[in-house]
Amino acid sequence: MLTSEQVVGQALDRIEAGYVFPEKVVDIDGAIRRRLAAGEYADLDGPALCEAVTAHLQEACPDKHLRLLWSDEPQSLEPADEDGGQAAFLALLRAENQGIRRVEHLDGNIGLIDVRRIASAEEGAAAIGAAMQLVVGSSALILDLRACHGGAPEGAAMWCSYFFHDDQVHLNDIYERSTGITRQYWTIAHLPAPRYTGRPVYVLTSAITFSGGEDVAYTLQAHGRAELIGETTRGGAHPTARHAVTEHILVTVPTARTINSVTGTNWEGVGVVPDVPVPADQALDTALEAARTHLGA
Repeated sequence: MLTSEQVVGQALDRIEAGYVFPEKVVDIDGAIRRRLAAGEYADLDGPALCEAVTAHLQEACPDKHLRLLWSDEPQSLEPADEDGGQAAFLALLRAENQGIRRVEHLDGNIGLIDVRRIASAEEGAAAIGAAMQLVVGSSALILDLRACHGGAPEGAAMWCSYFFHDDQVHLNDIYERSTGITRQYWTIAHLPAPRYTGRPVYVLTSAITFSGGEDVAYTLQAHGRAELIGETTRGGAHPTARHAVTEHILVTVPTARTINSVTGTNWEGVGVVPDVPVPADQALDTALEAARTHLGA
């Protein structure tokens, strides 16, 4: 069984090896090791140790994804299987209709699509296209991301592509520390359904909208293509790896970062701020009122 000092030391080693902002690692490491030397963690274990170290990590570097997490269920100490994780994600999406919960045609010729996860572009293309085909004749569209928990960057780019005229819009980039490569994301040239242009789009958000859902909301807002209505989102823009330190303790390390082509930054830690702030349970009614006013209904 590892001591608290060994647990913290191994977590710091993971952060040093993978954190997307290596220039901040010295400060993080120094702050935590000073507390280790002072014996602040000596009498802590389990959830109490995770809570204390997480608070101190985020005090040294305000990144919500730098954490020690306690798991009641034992975790494998084997290195994470990237292919296995992707397979599990794709299986989840298949079981959840590629993240599309419902599509409706509302009074006033207003379309509504409720998206709970952002599918991969390859496997999700047909389902996303089918949803967009069903609203192609609407006069305004509401994209409900209030319960969207995230998903694939390529899928976020595909959703966004429907709201622009062509493939000439640079949406954002993702920089990956491990490779040093920055991947660009542009609107997609060929889509399985007609583009939705020349009409208003309203995106609904909540305090639980996260990751890929935030990507779609932030990107459409930054490019002036949608009006956001609801609550400020959770604020997760850094793709993050999880590493088991013990069977019950994981360290989460952000390994990449999103860079929006318009703002030059992202929503990490601050969330996506709506244009019209209202409680999440009022967002749909507010969007319907805005759409009907715009349409003169």
